[in-house]
Amino acid sequence: MKARLQILTLGCSKNRVDSEHLLSLLSPHYDIVPEDELSAGGVSVGDGSQADGRALDVMLVNTCGFIGDAKEESINCILEQVERKKNGEVGRVVVFGCLSERYAEDLPGLIPEVDAWFGARDFAPLLRYLGASPEFAAAGRLLTTPSHYAYLKISEGCDRRCSYCAIPFIRGRHISIPIERLVEEARGLASQGVKELIVVAQDTTYYGLDLYHRRALGELLQALSAIDGIEWIRIHYSYPDDFPEDVIEQMANNPKVCAYMDIPLQHISDKVLSAMRRGVTGAWTRDLIRHMREKVPGLVLRTTLIVGHPGEGEAEFEELLDFVREARFERLGAFQYSEEEGTYAARNLPDTISPEEKQRRYDVLMSVQNEISRSCNEARVGRTEEVIVDSFTDGVLVCRSRYESPEVDGEILVGTASPLLEGVDPYCLVGEMLTVTITGADDYDLCAEIISL
Repeated sequence: MKARLQILTLGCSKNRVDSEHLLSLLSPHYDIVPEDELSAGGVSVGDGSQADGRALDVMLVNTCGFIGDAKEESINCILEQVERKKNGEVGRVVVFGCLSERYAEDLPGLIPEVDAWFGARDFAPLLRYLGASPEFAAAGRLLTTPSHYAYLKISEGCDRRCSYCAIPFIRGRHISIPIERLVEEARGLASQGVKELIVVAQDTTYYGLDLYHRRALGELLQALSAIDGIEWIRIHYSYPDDFPEDVIEQMANNPKVCAYMDIPLQHISDKVLSAMRRGVTGAWTRDLIRHMREKVPGLVLRTTLIVGHPGEGEAEFEELLDFVREARFERLGAFQYSEEEGTYAARNLPDTISPEEKQRRYDVLMSVQNEISRSCNEARVGRTEEVIVDSFTDGVLVCRSRYESPEVDGEILVGTASPLLEGVDPYCLVGEMLTVTITGADDYDLCAEIISL
C-alpha cells in the first residue's frame, strides 16, 4: 500500500505550477490526497479520526515569502500542520518554496518540529528525500486546477531590481524555458482536456531575452495557439518597460489570445516610480495604456498598485487616484507597502508612513476602483458573450468569459432554471463553453442567462 501525501500551495500561480510538476513525479510513489480535502490532513470526519483509518504520511507545504501577509500565512499554515503531526493526523511535515528559500538559516531553529526544509530553486533534493526521481524538467503535470484550465510558467526568476521586491534574491536570475519545451508541455495539458492556458512568469514580457537575445513572448503565443484543443490563451504579470509590440498584435489579431492583459504598474507618480526603481515614467505608462487600448478594441486591463511606498506623499497619492479614474482599469488590485529585509527600499528608504495611513489610502483607492468596476460591468448588461463553466454550486453555473481570469477576477453566475438545460446534468457542463446574455451586474460579478449550449 502506498504512503499518502498531500501538498498545500500558498502564494501565486507560479507556485501552483511547481506543485503540479512535483505531484506528477511523486504520484508513482504516493497516493495523492487532493488539496481541497484539507481538514485534519486531508480526510477528517466529524470526530477528528481519519475517514479511512489512515493518517496522512507526508504533508508538503509550498510556501510564499513575498510580503508580510504572505509570510504570516505561510508560518500559520506550517504551525497548523505541525499541530496535526502532534495529534497523529500527519506523519511528516516537509516545507519548501519561497519562505524556506529566503529564511533557510532561521526557520529550522524556530520550528524544529518540521521534518525537512527545502528551497525554491532546486527541487531535486526534495524529490530524493521523498524517494522520487529528480528528473524535474521532464515531468508532466498533475493538475490542481479544474481540468479545463492550467497555468503555464514560461520562465523562472527575475532580473529586475524593483526597490520593494524580494523575488530576485529568492528565485534568482531570469531563466526562460525554451519554446519547444513549453509547446510540449502545453500539448500534454491539452491532451488532459485543458482549453485555457494562463501564461505566467515573474515578468512575461522579458521572456526570451536570455535564450534568444530578443523578446519572444509574441512568438511563444503564436506557437501555443497552433495547439489543437487550446481555445483561450491569457497573459499575466507583464512589465510595462519596452512592452513588445508583437504581443499587442497577437491580442489584436489572434483569435485564441484573449484581449486581456495583467500588467502590474505599481504607481504613476514619477517621484514614486523612481523610488521604486521601475525604469518607467508616468508619461510612458499613460502612452502605453493609450496605445494598447487603441490597438486592441475591447481590451480588458488588470493592474496592481502599491500604496504607502516611501516617497508617496498626499500629492503623489492623489495623482495615483486621478490616474485610476482616468485609465478606468476593468480589474485592479492593490497592496499596502511592506518593508522587506534585503530589498533596496529597506536598506535605503525609511518607511515613515504609518500602518493606519496605508490602510486609509488602500481603502480610498479601492472605493474609487469599486465604482469603476461596477460601471464597466453595467456596460456589459445586454451583451452576448461566450463563457466557460468553472463549477456548479447551489443551482448556479459559475462561469467566466475571455475577460475574466480565474481566482483573481469576478465571475459570471448563470442560473440553471432554463428550458435549454432540461434533462442536462449541470455537473457535466463544467469545462464546457456556453453562449449567454449578461442580465445583471454588481461591483465584481455578473449574472447571465443561457442562450445556447
